[in-house]
Amino acid sequence: MGTLQIEALGTSFTIQAKEDSEYLKELLEHYQNTVKKIEKTTGLKENLKISILAGIFIADEYLKEHEKLLKTNPDLAKVDMNKVEEMTLGMINSLDKIL
Repeated sequence: MGTLQIEALGTSFTIQAKEDSEYLKELLEHYQNTVKKIEKTTGLKENLKISILAGIFIADEYLKEHEKLLKTNPDLAKVDMNKVEEMTLGMINSLDKIL
């Protein structure tokens, strides 16, 4: 189990997750880099809009990589999406409790 102190877009809080701390740091770094790119390219200053765009950009990255992976390995399409959705909702629920 890892912990991570998050300081981003004018807010600060700590989370705990099943993943190790190094992995959580990598996630935060990727998110922060995405936020910086959005701020630089769009000139936005509103944290909520920046945060939403960062989420969309990262979801886009994920979906593109997922599609590439499915093309190279069709058996992955058999992954139980209900389990994936359950895990995602669990993470969102944990974040809601923290915030």
